[in-house]
Amino acid sequence: MTATAIIDPFHPAIAQTIRESLPGDWTLTAAGEPTPKARAAAVAKAEIVFVMATPMPADLLQVAPKLKFIQKLGVGVDRIDTSYCAKNGIAVARLQAGNAIPVAEHTVMMILAACRRLVMLDRETRAGAWDKEASRGVNRHIHGKRIGIVGFGAIGRQVAQVLSGFGVEIAYFDPFPAPPEVEQQLRARRMELDEVVSTSDIVSLHLPLTDETRGLIGPERIARMKPDAILVNCARGGLVDETALAAALSEGRLLGAAIDTFSVEPPVGNPLLVLDTVTVSPHCAGATLNNFAAVMARAVENAQAHLAGQPLPPADVVV
Repeated sequence: MTATAIIDPFHPAIAQTIRESLPGDWTLTAAGEPTPKARAAAVAKAEIVFVMATPMPADLLQVAPKLKFIQKLGVGVDRIDTSYCAKNGIAVARLQAGNAIPVAEHTVMMILAACRRLVMLDRETRAGAWDKEASRGVNRHIHGKRIGIVGFGAIGRQVAQVLSGFGVEIAYFDPFPAPPEVEQQLRARRMELDEVVSTSDIVSLHLPLTDETRGLIGPERIARMKPDAILVNCARGGLVDETALAAALSEGRLLGAAIDTFSVEPPVGNPLLVLDTVTVSPHCAGATLNNFAAVMARAVENAQAHLAGQPLPPADVVV
């Protein structure tokens, strides 16, 4: 018997998918409540933990003496204390490109919603307003615009692919240039970061959160953006100085923003939440029911490989 655990407050349909994905001789313990006590109880006897967004700090890991393997059901591992894991023999894996399609679709939805003020129009229409000409004065379409993609890995490239039918120009920045054939296929041109930020009509972030990328879009880069530009963040909240972004939007130095991830989640009291020019969602870009069976299939494969002493896909290995 292999003991597994989950500590995220999953929707019942997702929790059922997890159960159905496990081998018959594996057990599953779920944290019934989103509390430190419940999480500690869930992982106390676990050899494997599948985690989505709930933090795994050292004090939680310390109460799991049998833990051998943590499988992140996504890409970002900044909420897992990987230093503790490395020191204590706990392997950590992610799912590289596991949610590229849903994140890319969500990103394009957020781009369109921000350009067309969809949330505000929905709210006003439900309240009885009906003013098409007011919309004509502020709405934008994206055809013919330059969209700057910051981070051109699996998700950034999928965003470019989804946008390929919209008649936009794709510029991108990534420390590692894409192969020429990929650039040609996606009609994407690499530029330096500051050029992407300063010349794009829409800037979309698709980077991990690391010491090098934290605060990457700060006051100086926000000031370089075009006054009618839109900033989209479906990656990690810590990439953006949210106070500086809110100030630029409030002062009319940017047209809008679309934010799925925040530096503190949930973003209670965040200044971006009170602005009509900001479209928000609850860090759910990669969260689709019809993608999760494939996610769990890969997660279980990784866990089985680790237990058997077999190598994992190199891009999935963290610790």
